[in-house]
Amino acid sequence: MHTDFPLPKRRSLRIPGYDYTTPGAYFITLCVDSSVLPLSLVEDDTLLLTWAGEIVARCWTANGEHFPLAEPGEYVVMPDHFHALLYIVRARHAVPVQERMETFGRPVPGSVPTIIRSFKSAVTREINRRRGTSDGSVWKRNYYEHVVRGEPELRRIREYILNNPASLAIKRSASG
Repeated sequence: MHTDFPLPKRRSLRIPGYDYTTPGAYFITLCVDSSVLPLSLVEDDTLLLTWAGEIVARCWTANGEHFPLAEPGEYVVMPDHFHALLYIVRARHAVPVQERMETFGRPVPGSVPTIIRSFKSAVTREINRRRGTSDGSVWKRNYYEHVVRGEPELRRIREYILNNPASLAIKRSASG
């Protein structure tokens, strides 16, 4: 298709020039498409996973089987989003730096974007299979990631993940 209008550039949330195969911890947040049923329910301080949330949890913990250079970390499946820590435990060796830089349409094996893309795809496939559809979206198009810089920050993020259901319950009771 030919058009005289320039297509808008897709804005990346990634750090320009950063090697996402670098060993370390990454804090990930994925948001659910509004058409998807809740992934969990929060009652008091308790998080109850729906069948869709159970698929998310199962696929996240299985990530380590598919990506041997990475380990899935702490996570929480909230009603409309998912927070997790992803640990890249060792870098791919003997790969030139320029081949470790992800560009649109050229995924890098074992990189954070490739792992998250695979995870989102696996969850979507399983949820659609359960719903009896083949083309429903589950996740919003992009995701948020943060490169964790140091042990104090890692401790704060772990606490945030663990306390997220309780803080949502407090917000709901204050507004209700």
